[in-house]
Amino acid sequence: MVSDASIRFFEQQFQRQVGAADLRLNPFEERALPYLSGRVLDYGCGLGNLAVAAARQGCTVTALDGSPTAIAHLRSAAKADGLTIEALQADLRSFALKGEFDTVVAIGLLMFLDCPAALRKLAELQSHLRPGGVAIINVLEQGTTYLEMFDPAEHCLFGPQEIAQHFAGWEILSLKHEEFPAPDGLVKCFATLIARKPEKPTHRDGAVM
Repeated sequence: MVSDASIRFFEQQFQRQVGAADLRLNPFEERALPYLSGRVLDYGCGLGNLAVAAARQGCTVTALDGSPTAIAHLRSAAKADGLTIEALQADLRSFALKGEFDTVVAIGLLMFLDCPAALRKLAELQSHLRPGGVAIINVLEQGTTYLEMFDPAEHCLFGPQEIAQHFAGWEILSLKHEEFPAPDGLVKCFATLIARKPEKPTHRDGAVM
């Protein structure tokens, strides 16, 4: 599962945000919003700000997170606004996905798994995206020095070009590498990829079958 240390870190953050009514989309979610359509999977939804925005623009949303505070907040928000959101608390490392989605989102999630688990989950997310659908994946990259939210033994920093390599043969709609300042002069290095799945299956080398 996503480690207890990471869940505790975000539980405290989410409780502060709910208390302060700080429910703005973050920059990665804002970038994702125009690409959301149809049946949306928000894997690692946090407080569900993106899930709520997607539902308000007509999407049917399945949103999952390991934080009880996050899921309770999202369920309450969805009920209050009559939004079509299925919000589930889940062990995001082992949760078995079912069915296909038109859009798959994993913003700020994969880095909280160890690297083999992160890559297995990425492949699973890709496999549950319908042909022609859009994946929106945000990860932390090597060069990140702010590691307070991680379990030392259970996290993954992706290589500089690694996330794109896992989408060989897909149409890359956007790929941004960004650095953000963190406390104590540290830094967080993010990659955000938005890609369209081929209409036809591809080999691992990216060639269309």
